[in-house]
Amino acid sequence: MKALIVEFVILPAHVAAFRDAIVANALASTRSEPGCRQFDVCIDPQRDNVFFLYEIYDDDAAITAHLASAHFLHMNALTQDWIEKKTVSSYHRIAPLTP
Repeated sequence: MKALIVEFVILPAHVAAFRDAIVANALASTRSEPGCRQFDVCIDPQRDNVFFLYEIYDDDAAITAHLASAHFLHMNALTQDWIEKKTVSSYHRIAPLTP
């Protein structure tokens, strides 16, 4: 399995709209993508413009499918001008093991 960690720093004027867009994307991902096992959206309690995503996918093909999905492409286009900084990290998940 693959884990993606994404951190967004959002321009202050767009925090509420970004929050709505990223939550909608997470829900669509977990509901419509068979290879998306988990998609957590978190916000920094000290800095409300910093978002942290933790996503679990079956494999690289599932990540590729996610990045090509209509809901991701819509969210990405909608929010691109709202983002001050974006950092993406990819990991191999080793525990807990899933059957």
